[in-house]
Amino acid sequence: MRKNFGSKSWFYPLPVLIIATYNEDGTANAMNAAWGGLYDGDKVVLCLSGGHKTTSNIKAKGAFTVSFADAEHVVPADYVGMASANTEPEKMEKAGFHAVKSEYVNAPLIDELPVAMECRLLKINEDGNIIGQIVNVSADERVLAADGTIDLEKFHPISFEPAHNAYHVLGQKVGNAFKDGAQLK
Repeated sequence: MRKNFGSKSWFYPLPVLIIATYNEDGTANAMNAAWGGLYDGDKVVLCLSGGHKTTSNIKAKGAFTVSFADAEHVVPADYVGMASANTEPEKMEKAGFHAVKSEYVNAPLIDELPVAMECRLLKINEDGNIIGQIVNVSADERVLAADGTIDLEKFHPISFEPAHNAYHVLGQKVGNAFKDGAQLK
């Protein structure tokens, strides 16, 4: 038996994305956004309201980074979603985040968050969604496997659970994509 809940934004899993940009004075800014994802094989989409400082920074600078929040940084990741750079200019410092400039786009990378996509603004759709071209994906060596790719035994991305406003860690391997289903062919 199923229970009906009506129209809800309960999409599982929702990534916890930390969007980083530069402010007009050159300081780094970051915000937490759960509504975003892949738009195509080499593009991302962000659903951000126009009132966010991050949105105006993306428009002004034409670039942003998308880091994936991890279990080790739940508190600062949540904080940058609660505090607005429009009223709290020191939120990066309060979060304990440190930024370095991307080699590929005019946007900061957050040292503490080990996996990031570096993006160039392509367009803002008529509905306000921000579309970015992925120029580079970078990962700190501390989360790499022996084969040089990202290892979910070392990297612990979190997911936002909208029904209870909770964060959950991802990572347990349960199967092999494009392989396990072959047994049913």
